[in-house]
Amino acid sequence: MASSLSVDFSYSSYSSTSRLLPFQWQKTLTLTRRRSATVRPPPRSSFACSPVAMSANTSAKIIDGKLIAKQIREEIAGEVASMKNEIGIVPGLAVILVGSRKDSQTYVRNKKKACEAVGIMSYEVNLPGDSTEEEVLKHISGFNSDPSVHGILVQLPLPRHMNEENILNSISIEKDVDGFHPLNIGRLAMQGRDPLFIPCTPKGCMELLHRYGVEIKGKRAVVIGRSNIVGMPAALLLQRENAAISMVHSYTKNPEEITRQADIVISAVGVANLVRGSWLKPGAVVIDVGINPINDAEDPRGYRLVGDVCYEEACEVASAVTPVPGGVGPMTIAMLLSNTLSSAKRIHKVE
Repeated sequence: MASSLSVDFSYSSYSSTSRLLPFQWQKTLTLTRRRSATVRPPPRSSFACSPVAMSANTSAKIIDGKLIAKQIREEIAGEVASMKNEIGIVPGLAVILVGSRKDSQTYVRNKKKACEAVGIMSYEVNLPGDSTEEEVLKHISGFNSDPSVHGILVQLPLPRHMNEENILNSISIEKDVDGFHPLNIGRLAMQGRDPLFIPCTPKGCMELLHRYGVEIKGKRAVVIGRSNIVGMPAALLLQRENAAISMVHSYTKNPEEITRQADIVISAVGVANLVRGSWLKPGAVVIDVGINPINDAEDPRGYRLVGDVCYEEACEVASAVTPVPGGVGPMTIAMLLSNTLSSAKRIHKVE
């Protein structure tokens, strides 16, 4: 039986996407829950995922980010072990955390666990929130010159008194595993150039499309959100694979009409349930980057996490959709590990 729940779409401190991907839309609506018994995840018995056909239906394939991330971690662990055995090198990732935000501490802890699980060395610096920008830059300089460190990540957001641009720009481009250095982004934007690293979340979105056999060339793609972290690099990656790109943002007129033309939709705005089923073209493939909490009295925590896309409605229209949680989220850390391994292989000239 369907039940109704009032949903407040204002920004929340729980939402990592809303902090990183500023968007101005705020809405309130009633969300209807439905049972989706016809929705089935891909088989877990093999690494190969069946291709997604872009055809109209009412039973979406679930794009299982947890499964794909697990496969990628296993692949990375094998390569890390081979590198250690063959040349005695272990990839190393350094993470700098400034302040005591609970969510940032959780992200850093998860990254450390992920490194340990695949055999990557993890280096961590924890600085108080009132540290100076010079202290952060000093640690970055040390990691830049440390041959055992192949990737450097500064956990965002930084305290307000710090210049984020200066700090990110100080990371050696050869160790910029987050892919935020302007030279990496510039190379991504230029034809005939390749960045050393691709930002992890957009890279994870593309990896999901690839591993599920989604055809990109010649398709219409809409990216909702234009942040430097997700939206803009995601659009550039789709364009590199010869999709026809449109971007929707807070100043876009008729966003629903534009989105409905897309064969592929990537939403990264941090606004809960913004994209309704009516926004989607039948048979579209939907990648939902949003992670947003909404009040839910039935959940022991008092809230639950949802994406930017109204999931149950999308399952009735799309050919494939990522769940939240369990979709893009696990892929981001997997791509961070992948970038760190790639950095170590490049620095030590390992094929």
